Amino acid sequence: MPRKARRAQLLESALEVFVAQGYHAAAMDDIAERAGVSKPVLYQHFPGKLDLYLALLDVSCDTIIDNCRIALDSTDDNKQRVAAAMAVFYDYVAGESGAFRLVFESDLTNDPAVREHVERVTTECAAMIAAVIHEDTGLPDEASRLLAVSLVGMAQVSARFWLAEGSEMSREDAAALIAGLAWRGIRGYPRQD
Repeated sequence: MPRKARRAQLLESALEVFVAQGYHAAAMDDIAERAGVSKPVLYQHFPGKLDLYLALLDVSCDTIIDNCRIALDSTDDNKQRVAAAMAVFYDYVAGESGAFRLVFESDLTNDPAVREHVERVTTECAAMIAAVIHEDTGLPDEASRLLAVSLVGMAQVSARFWLAEGSEMSREDAAALIAGLAWRGIRGYPRQD
């Protein structure tokens, strides 16, 4: 199997094991077995369990950040931008892979490298949103960043709560409800001409 395909296979198997067992309970033996490879093959691609976990975090974080960028670039209508950005987080936590658990519910958040990866989602998504707020409203950078971090936090926390509660509300309805709340607040900052 080509190296790139093998790496993807190993990441997919590792994701399943980490989501099911958490970082601390997962063993490289389990991941190698799930992937149908020997441990030496696994170690050829990832020198250790933390390296493998960080590689998975990179993929997961990039997915959220890329989808947030797409949502913001999809329209110039800020009400639709808010709705699309909120939907990114709801869609992500509702994904079948459970990858959101690596980013938002890691049992390894005290590790500086993991924390840095996880915080990248908030930092980069908020930076993109802050740029839109600043450009549209003329608010100072600091105020724009604070509003943007608040919107990202609202999306992350509410999406995780919705999923954890096993709500009967559909993902679309839940995301629309929170987008409505966010829009009612953020539209109070008028666009500058």
